[in-house]
Amino acid sequence: MIPFNKPLHMGSEDEYVIQSMRSSKLSGDGEFSKRCQQWFQDYLGGAKTLLTPSCTHALEMAAILIDIKPGDEVIMPSYTFVSTANAFVLRGAKIVFVDIRPDTMNIDESLIEAAITDRTRAIVPVHYAGVACEMDIIMQIANKHDLFVIEDAAQAMMSRYKGTPLGSIGHFGAFSFHETKNYTSGGEGGLLIINDSAFAERAEIIREKGTNRSQFFRGMVDKYSWVDVGSSYLPCDLQAAYLWGQLLSAEKVNECRLSIWQEYRSSLQELVGAGHIEVSRQVKECAHNAHIFYIKVENLDVRTKLIEHLLSCGVQSVFHYIPLHSASAGLKFGRFNGVDLYTTVESERLIRLPMWYGMKGFEVSTVVRAIIDFYK
Repeated sequence: MIPFNKPLHMGSEDEYVIQSMRSSKLSGDGEFSKRCQQWFQDYLGGAKTLLTPSCTHALEMAAILIDIKPGDEVIMPSYTFVSTANAFVLRGAKIVFVDIRPDTMNIDESLIEAAITDRTRAIVPVHYAGVACEMDIIMQIANKHDLFVIEDAAQAMMSRYKGTPLGSIGHFGAFSFHETKNYTSGGEGGLLIINDSAFAERAEIIREKGTNRSQFFRGMVDKYSWVDVGSSYLPCDLQAAYLWGQLLSAEKVNECRLSIWQEYRSSLQELVGAGHIEVSRQVKECAHNAHIFYIKVENLDVRTKLIEHLLSCGVQSVFHYIPLHSASAGLKFGRFNGVDLYTTVESERLIRLPMWYGMKGFEVSTVVRAIIDFYK
């Protein structure tokens, strides 16, 4: 069986996890947490970064930081994971879904402005498959209407837009280190990126259960107390130690995944030329991270049959999101603005192929051959 995913493990993680286990600081913000956060601050160009137990928690923190209240509206694509919406629904917001672009599966930036009302507080672009949304246009719209932009960059670590790392363009960004992502902190994990320094101090307080404990440990206050709302948004240092072992090889991992992605793309051109499938695209102005390689088939029926065929050949493939606006919770907590031209139709055509660091050439060839055999 060729699995859909193998969680990244470079080997060096073992040493750092043991070091952390034997240290005197296993809880949040230990030595490895500080190392990781400094690595990200350097990589992102100086943004304040805070490790979190998951990307979901990072998005929840962003919702608290911009003071989302009941009745506020937040614009995002319907083609995304449920956490993108839940983070704001938990604060009482109404989600306004906007159609996607079929070429990138990202929010259609040309439709955002029409979805803005006097209740709109934020735009949440989701960089699907590590491919950038049109951030220049989105930021222009946000600035024009005095809105926050929170980049859901869960899939986009190491991706760039016009040379700038994704996650560092909006007011906030969020990375995921779930085991299915390019880099993991041991199964779960996330990062909140704070690009507006005005929110840095409060972010630390919210993350520390609403206390100024971080300031206390830095000697800025002589005692700490409850000063704001918050929750326990700190991962243990063991997670950071595991992640640290992978950050040291971040470029190596990225290059390997890009090579596998390109091999898939080249090997499937025969089927593309015959009009049977479409494949993941390289997008101008975006250096993606090869998080996903997907193909699009004719329709839902063909997708179902191809997934079954691949499984019979020992290849595990998956489809992705059921559009949120069509789910029961989506109908309750949100609304679709405009016409659903592409979100549902394109989501029903998409299949994700196996992709992980260290995937061998013969494994890629096996997947490709199984797809070609299906169409023959």
